Amino acid sequence: MKVTPEHNERIAKMTFASVYPHYIAKVEKKGRTKEELHQVIEWLTGFDDQKLQDLIDKKVTFETFFSQAKLNPNATLITGVICGYRIEEIENPLTRQTRYLDKLVDELARGRKIDKILRTG
Repeated sequence: MKVTPEHNERIAKMTFASVYPHYIAKVEKKGRTKEELHQVIEWLTGFDDQKLQDLIDKKVTFETFFSQAKLNPNATLITGVICGYRIEEIENPLTRQTRYLDKLVDELARGRKIDKILRTG
């Protein structure tokens, strides 16, 4: 599936705060915890709990969210298909970073071990 400029724009303008509750619901429904979700988000972005809450409170867009992130150098190891898109083929950096996060949340919800999600083992 090809990512369109309109799709990229929609992701850029979406607020992290609007998606975050869905991430929590998705992982908790599958028996995972908010703490594990935060661990995965921190691995990808460098945001600790306090910074994450600050970004949620400010209702930042994904564009702002990822512009402030210190993306993990191993993020490029996140591959595969999410939401019908092959991550490694997404050309727009912001859209690719957002799909990295979606993929990590999905892996967490599917019961994958944390060390595998964090690409450490």
